[in-house]
Amino acid sequence: MSVLTVERALAALEAAAEPARATQMAGYHKQKRRVLGVPNPVINSLSQDWRKAFGAQDDGLTARCALAQELWASDVFEARIAAAKLLTQARIKEDAPVWDLLQSWVPDFDSWAIADHAASAIQKRLQAQPERLDTVEGWTSSDHMWTRRAALVSTLPWAKLPNPKPEELAARERILGWAARYVPDRNWFIQKSIAWWLRDLSKHDADRSRAFLAEYGAAMKPFARKEATKYLASSDEDTADASATENE
Repeated sequence: MSVLTVERALAALEAAAEPARATQMAGYHKQKRRVLGVPNPVINSLSQDWRKAFGAQDDGLTARCALAQELWASDVFEARIAAAKLLTQARIKEDAPVWDLLQSWVPDFDSWAIADHAASAIQKRLQAQPERLDTVEGWTSSDHMWTRRAALVSTLPWAKLPNPKPEELAARERILGWAARYVPDRNWFIQKSIAWWLRDLSKHDADRSRAFLAEYGAAMKPFARKEATKYLASSDEDTADASATENE
């Protein structure tokens, strides 16, 4: 395959553009940047092809980071999502350049779709080196709402651990401490991030999720509290049904 330039990558995205979808997406995602209307499965396919192409190069990771940065700098909606997908990979040897690049994007977050795709890439780098949570903790005091939100969205893997080790439990408690400090923040996206964390946690540690809500739930916005208890309600109903059956 010939050298993949940002011009070629953008041309591939533009070739898959759907104008009618673009108008709908721009409204839904509240975008002022250019939106092409490319379906997410197409972005997935293109980014996978690009990653394979770079894998065959001698310095594929460096070239991949360079393209990701150029796609991000283009400020096209789908290009930023593609940039994040290019860097979403569990195992990367000597991943410091990827981690540094992802960190550099965080202050640019201004859209939940772009932020969440980038957060998926960040999650992999945090799982690879959990000590990077020290850096993420700094995000929790940022003046930039999207940076604060990224601290919780990027650490969701710790909410999903089915059998956490002691050090993973400690990290989980650390992150729940961040969530507790967020509770007074009335911003919808911040409240949603708290709810998202607790909702995912409730699938694996319902008691800990209930304990958080018992202490802080009354101060959360009603929609966030409802979202956080989405699976707890069904779990409580199952427990009640089981108890009733035993007593029959």
